[in-house]
Amino acid sequence: MKKILFLVAGLLIILAVSQQKGLIKKITINPSIPPLKTEKQTVVYEESVITKVVEESIPSVVTVAIKKTITTSDSFEIDPFDFFSPFRRIPGKKESIEKNIGSGFVISDDGLIITNKHVVSDTEAEYQVLTSNNKKYDVEKIYRDNLNDLAIVKINAPKASLKPLNLGDSNKLKLGQLVIAIGTPLGEFTNTVTSGIISGLGRGITAGSPFEGYVERLDNVIQTDAAINPGNSGGPLLNSRGEVIGVNTAIASEGQNIGFAIPSNVIKQLMDNFYKRGGTFEKPYLGVRYKMIDKQTALLNDVVEGAYVIEVIPNSPAEKAGIEDADIIIEFNGKRLSGDDQNNLANLIMDKRIGEAISLKIWREKKILEKTVILEAFK
Repeated sequence: MKKILFLVAGLLIILAVSQQKGLIKKITINPSIPPLKTEKQTVVYEESVITKVVEESIPSVVTVAIKKTITTSDSFEIDPFDFFSPFRRIPGKKESIEKNIGSGFVISDDGLIITNKHVVSDTEAEYQVLTSNNKKYDVEKIYRDNLNDLAIVKINAPKASLKPLNLGDSNKLKLGQLVIAIGTPLGEFTNTVTSGIISGLGRGITAGSPFEGYVERLDNVIQTDAAINPGNSGGPLLNSRGEVIGVNTAIASEGQNIGFAIPSNVIKQLMDNFYKRGGTFEKPYLGVRYKMIDKQTALLNDVVEGAYVIEVIPNSPAEKAGIEDADIIIEFNGKRLSGDDQNNLANLIMDKRIGEAISLKIWREKKILEKTVILEAFK
């Protein structure tokens, strides 16, 4: 009986092993089917992004220097042995100043560079540009934007040595976006790199520099926590693609890690207007100092809305056309002037060419007069 049981058990084991072998054959992988491919994922580190942007952008960033001769103030010394005239006046001496005061970046390979207007605001000074490879070039021409703290400077450098930066779209910026600033802080440390994020958009500030003094109110600027210091003014604020999304222009003196930049789309508008006028560094001007009168003020004073002429510049196009003090310009080349926009007249002038004939409508002593003025180059 025991032999029979052992025999049955053996048969069951043999059957089980056979079934197992059959199952293994059924799930054997067909060698003709290719194995699944595993995709490699590349992790982008912030450090590698910054180093790549810096490496590609630094050749385009420049330092702006000023050259000027000044006369020091008179001084006095005391002569204790001269009872009648103990104070002796010592005339001031002439001194030559040459120092780095700001930054900038190449916008075209024909020698055009963007910087802040307040960096090159002294019309009696000479300026130089120092490139990243330590080449110095004299600034030959300067175009200062009347409406924004921006300027275009022209140097005579070989095209092959200039690498323009691309302008990004500042309308697409988002809070928290990575930004990189390059410049010459304190006028000493060239090619200094700082990074941070966009901390705010649409801010209003007073732009300026301890070298040149505060100059004007700017609206709709970019706020960043990337370290911006005096001397960074005019340098680029870059995004992670190496595009300029702003021009560093000011710092908040009341706080730390608060810097501001003019949006890149303002630069685009400046360059468009510059090329629209034929790429000339001369600007058309009318020759009047004015103040806009809005509708409410006009009603209260029984006058009309427009540009109230405070002063006519002698020998200007306005004087030659017969415009007088206290005139109110109400229409410029067929366009009605809005009293609510202080820059309305300036914008219209800047859109015109030198030598262009402009028709004006003037309100004078409750009468409407028509004048034709020929715009001339601002000197």
